[in-house]
Amino acid sequence: MTLNRRTLFVLLTGFSVAMILGAWVFQYVFGYAPCKLCFYQRYPHWAAVGFGLLAIGLGGTLLPYLAALSVATTGAIGVFHSGVERKLWQGPSTCTSSSIQGLSTDDLFDQIMAAPLVRCDDIPWEMFGLTMANLNALFSLSAAVLWVVAARMVRR
Repeated sequence: MTLNRRTLFVLLTGFSVAMILGAWVFQYVFGYAPCKLCFYQRYPHWAAVGFGLLAIGLGGTLLPYLAALSVATTGAIGVFHSGVERKLWQGPSTCTSSSIQGLSTDDLFDQIMAAPLVRCDDIPWEMFGLTMANLNALFSLSAAVLWVVAARMVRR
């Protein structure tokens, strides 16, 4: 198998499929429920799969660039989510813990009842100090670069 443009399209499309399947394995096999930001990281992979399949079938330059933009987007969300997990910045108010100081009993009760089941600022799993959000960011930003390389390759 030569590493031509079409082969890169297939491999990179497979990468996004593998990322989605991996997320499902963590969710449905190992029982790690995703938070809101985890779900947000999946959507651009779906777009990359669609653009990748079209690029495999149609070729061209626009589709691989759109796939690159998609995986770069999920990588950027992964970077943001990583910062939320490490408490470097605040995440969405609907997905992270907040202060209870100054809340009335009714407000506190409402906050507890509206709290998400899985918070974005918790780290449920990590390996060698890297969380799932960290790994998604690293792998997806690398894949974005490879999509650009594939898009610029001479057609064969």
